Amino acid sequence: MSEKYNVICIKWGAWYPADDVNKLCSMIKRNTSFDIDFYCFTDRTDGLRSDIIAKPLPKLNVAPEDDKYSYRKEAALCDDNLGGLNGQRVFFFDLDSLIVGNLDDFFRYPEGDKFYIINDWHTKGNTVGQASCYSFVVGTLGFVKSYFEAHPKEVIAKYYTASQEYLSAKVIEQFGHLNFWPKEWFCSFRFHCIPVWPLRLFLTPKMPKNPKLKMIAFHGLPGLDEALKGKWCMEDNDPKCPKGIKKLYKVVRPTPWVADYWK
Repeated sequence: MSEKYNVICIKWGAWYPADDVNKLCSMIKRNTSFDIDFYCFTDRTDGLRSDIIAKPLPKLNVAPEDDKYSYRKEAALCDDNLGGLNGQRVFFFDLDSLIVGNLDDFFRYPEGDKFYIINDWHTKGNTVGQASCYSFVVGTLGFVKSYFEAHPKEVIAKYYTASQEYLSAKVIEQFGHLNFWPKEWFCSFRFHCIPVWPLRLFLTPKMPKNPKLKMIAFHGLPGLDEALKGKWCMEDNDPKCPKGIKKLYKVVRPTPWVADYWK
């Protein structure tokens, strides 16, 4: 009998289409020899592949005005009985993940019930994890969710939209440190693929020459679809779109090689 692993993702509202979930599922299953149970925690199941196990969104027991930003990802997914998976290890991937290498070593890597996350490329030191991909044993992180539920306004006032910083801080508070994946397994599209200014005006982003690379994270903007089309931001009225002088350097050329993997 082959080994089986639990992969999870989360999708709520209309920001991401079902096809993004389908592509993530396809990329992961295509890049491992192991059996995968792929779970999507969502409020919209229409259009999902038949092999995706749809589960209701985990709830944050807070007032509606406090149930915002991405704390539903970095706090609610820490539920002690998430999807009935208590005691089982899960591997979370953001929907803006591009799988570019074999994942067998990745799934084998965790030891015991340790929490693993990407070491954030934008933060000095080892105090913040980049939450595009993390792994934990369900039942070991309930304190992250319960603290947020007890102190939502305090948490939001301190971290605002930086929910991955909140998750990292609570894990360090509980366990003393963060466990990171090997750094050569992950990279950032924005930091490692897009050429520096002003070359990005003329040159297409490049795939890093790293044979050990497993995933490229498209955190923030541009996302996968934006990279394909060569737009930093799809909708000009999106509040996340660069304004003023930032429009001069937050640019990206169309990146056709993304389509070779994102399918």
